[in-house]
Amino acid sequence: MTPDPGQIAAVQRRLRASQGPFVPKPRLPILDEVIATVLSQHTSDHNSERAFAQLKTKFPDWEQVLAAPAGQVADAIRSGGMADQKASRIQQILAAIRTREGRIDLRRLHDLDDAEVEDYLTSLPGVGPKTAACVLTFSMGRAAFPVDTHVHRIAVRLGWIPPGTTADKAYRILSPAVPPEIRYDLHMALIVHGRAVCSAQRPRCAGCVLRDQCAYGREEGRSETNSGVAPAGSSISPSRP
Repeated sequence: MTPDPGQIAAVQRRLRASQGPFVPKPRLPILDEVIATVLSQHTSDHNSERAFAQLKTKFPDWEQVLAAPAGQVADAIRSGGMADQKASRIQQILAAIRTREGRIDLRRLHDLDDAEVEDYLTSLPGVGPKTAACVLTFSMGRAAFPVDTHVHRIAVRLGWIPPGTTADKAYRILSPAVPPEIRYDLHMALIVHGRAVCSAQRPRCAGCVLRDQCAYGREEGRSETNSGVAPAGSSISPSRP
């Protein structure tokens, strides 16, 4: 299955018209983005951002994070959930970087091309394609396309990827299909749409601007019609006696 770039671009235009102008995230240094993305796993943005801020407050530089007892690092990021596991992973990442670079610094990655950056980052402990794509997009201004849970869910419902596609495979399918100039924009738009409309449970298909392009939404519409509930933009004639 190869998604249609034209359909993908049409989805981006509709979402942007519905949501308003695209606003990029504040740009972080590469290493900060790596750690922030680790902290974002399996929790809300609010909790992960709070955990990152608390970590930076308690340990002003990454050398201190690596040197600290794991329990202290975990305590600093407790608000982000899975604190013990994430603390261990963060220290493993920092140790690997210091071994390779001689210091805990990833600024030299700016001199590498996208494939080299992805190869480097995904060779770090527990860093996968999603984290690498987040770094490329948010920190480095490159045309990558991170696939998080919202993006993955909506891509399945739109028929861009088959149900059951793994996150890594979804990234490999979607990245080349999404036009480079809209990758960052579309990623952000899909996240907003996933939170506000296309949720995992009880999606608001009746009010979805993508409904006519979405097999899942059309099926929901048939269910609503059969149950006597009119989908948005439609009407049901009174039942005949």
